[in-house]
Amino acid sequence: VQLQASGGGLVQPGGSLRLSCAASGSIYSVDPMGWFRQAPEKQRELVARITKGGNTNYADSVKGRFTISRDNAKNTVYLQMNSLKPDDTAVYYCNADIRRNVFDSRTYWGQGTKVTVSS
Repeated sequence: VQLQASGGGLVQPGGSLRLSCAASGSIYSVDPMGWFRQAPEKQRELVARITKGGNTNYADSVKGRFTISRDNAKNTVYLQMNSLKPDDTAVYYCNADIRRNVFDSRTYWGQGTKVTVSS
């Protein structure tokens, strides 16, 4: 089982990026899925999380600018980031609780994708 993230890059302030993360392998269920980020010399923090049923929660700092969504059929989570600010610069990690069977549940992390917001 692994999480593969993509979509990071360099963007100017005010710009947009879309991150994607797909879970693959022997999977029974994936719930919830989310994104964390870690800026240099700061602790990793939750950005957004979404359940299989579509319930979401966001960090206050990204509310109104970021939107999390998922495709349950593809076990994929997305993070649409708009109105990006320099403070959003960080390595973004996808995260998911994955069951390989009804008895097994573990938390998995993607490899991280770097987002840099700079002019």
